[in-house]
Amino acid sequence: MGDLAVRALRVVLAVVFVGTGLVQVLMVWMMISGNDPEDGSLPLTPMRIIVVLGMVAAQVALVCVWRLVAMVRRGTVFSHAAFRYVDGVIGAMVGAALLWFAVTAVNAPGQREDPGVTVIMAGIGVAVLGVALIVLVLRMLLAQAVERDGEATRMRAELDEVI
Repeated sequence: MGDLAVRALRVVLAVVFVGTGLVQVLMVWMMISGNDPEDGSLPLTPMRIIVVLGMVAAQVALVCVWRLVAMVRRGTVFSHAAFRYVDGVIGAMVGAALLWFAVTAVNAPGQREDPGVTVIMAGIGVAVLGVALIVLVLRMLLAQAVERDGEATRMRAELDEVI
């Protein structure tokens, strides 16, 4: 991975992380203090809680990708330590999909006249789960690469002994 690509990715990850963090802090502060600019109150609604939790899921994925990029730069991504971060990304994506299904369920009663919106929203949740499954397949490829890397290391050690 090129140095420029790593730096650009890290800038994007940092900006998104800081942005979601600021929005979370602002939302939680407004919910706790009851400071809504429109009517002076901001109750704890399910949608607001889901949004805050969704940002947590995004932040978990961001941190895991950051750590994986660091492992790529060090050349240690083909190790068992990488699985923890890949599993974190998968878990965050599944969590985000479940939260999206919760948004769909909360929004559904308001869509009685146009149920297509609810179907489309459910489809988006299924698509997010599909991306999580793609990452799971990539995890399996990583497992194969780690196994092959271990075999290559053992073969190099045996060859060094022979030489």
